[in-house]
Amino acid sequence: MHSSERHQETAFVINVMLPRERGASAARAIGRTAEDKLEEAVSLTGAIGLEVTAATTVNLASIRPSTLIGTGVLAQWRERIDAEHPDVIIFNATLTPVQHRNLERELRAKVLDRTALILEIFGERAQTREGRLQVELAALTFQRSRLVRSWTHLERQRGGAGFMGGPGESQLELDRRMLLERIDKLKRDLQDVRRTRGLHRSARARQGAHVVALVGYTNAGKSTLFNALTGADILAKDMLFATLDPTLRRLRLESGRELVLADTVGFISDLPHELVDAFRATLEEVIEADLILHVRDASNPEWEAQKRDVLDVLRSLGRIEQPEAPARLPPPVTDPPRDPDLDEPNEEKVSGDTLVDLVPIIEVWNKVDREGSAAIMAEAEHDPGYDRAFAVLRTSAVAGTGLDAVLETVNAALVNGEQDLELLIPYTAGGALAWLHEFSHVISHEHEEDGTRAMVRISDDDWGKLQKRFPDISMA
Repeated sequence: MHSSERHQETAFVINVMLPRERGASAARAIGRTAEDKLEEAVSLTGAIGLEVTAATTVNLASIRPSTLIGTGVLAQWRERIDAEHPDVIIFNATLTPVQHRNLERELRAKVLDRTALILEIFGERAQTREGRLQVELAALTFQRSRLVRSWTHLERQRGGAGFMGGPGESQLELDRRMLLERIDKLKRDLQDVRRTRGLHRSARARQGAHVVALVGYTNAGKSTLFNALTGADILAKDMLFATLDPTLRRLRLESGRELVLADTVGFISDLPHELVDAFRATLEEVIEADLILHVRDASNPEWEAQKRDVLDVLRSLGRIEQPEAPARLPPPVTDPPRDPDLDEPNEEKVSGDTLVDLVPIIEVWNKVDREGSAAIMAEAEHDPGYDRAFAVLRTSAVAGTGLDAVLETVNAALVNGEQDLELLIPYTAGGALAWLHEFSHVISHEHEEDGTRAMVRISDDDWGKLQKRFPDISMA
């Protein structure tokens, strides 16, 4: 009789600490110790259902161009692999095509580096057509330099991005021409997705709906907070990359202001640039957002390093830039009393590493009910960068605490720079009402003998543009 139980695939995880990352001072500089990096690599491996049967860190004194790690370490692992026969060897590092090929040859086993592992996770999690297109584009882009290997993504019988292999799968050898043709086709399809998203954003803008994007390191609690604020029931699990495909929900605040809340894919350290490029259609919800909620795991000792990783991605998306100091906006009334001196704009000369918010960013310190969070947050309050956010809020999305403060602060941030005006638009100002519908929120309007009386919510900048373009318009 044949066993009906599915074979549990196993993996060895080898975390590689490069020379620049070694030592206590280097670990503090990058914000991650060897233990931190190894734990994350094990979590990533478990995210695709692999059982980790061995995990260790290899400290490199120098990088070997052919295999990354030295011959002695390589021989030790080959003996263990021959004895235990794991299905895959995970290297928590970025391997060159030559290193990847040589390691598979030397270890006589399937090898995945960090980029391929993340792509594999994304391949299994993508549910929508858009998500699958983006994963395939990212995987093919990654594969371009590795054409010596077979490509199995197009006719797979399991999820993933095509690096794991499996029984019953056809092996399809793609040459460069076929691969590039497929990449071009995927880019065209994703361009259609971007065009559709653009139309939806334009429609929301005409209706006066602001977009608020949730961003943060993977597993920071974005989806749980999203569900708590909107009453949605999207997947929210304590695992990396539980959310891949973006989710949008409309939300009406007590002030009557309507917004669209967008839950996005979690970021991670050393996020493969192929993924950032391929998922640009999804991340455009962040690019076009009027406000960003940066959800942070206040119980994670690595949270400062995670913050830098998130800011790096936001910078690559054009949401923050260097080198000027950010203008301070009023702190939320829900925050505890603070030193008035800290609420003034920062006039000091800043270093080249200082980031400037091009869109208001609210930091949401989540999971404050977890053990260790109080000490972590107390230390963070003394950080010079603590005061740069529009607001810093403390929440527990699971317990439901701090949610009212989030909504109140979101409303305060969106109101900043806007005003409600009652306007009288003469009938001779042709196109003015259409302009207002496109660039402001027309709350109401009615036609009278002298013209159209309209109540609009408009930014200071757009009000100036309106007056310049239609000088006959006056406030009623």
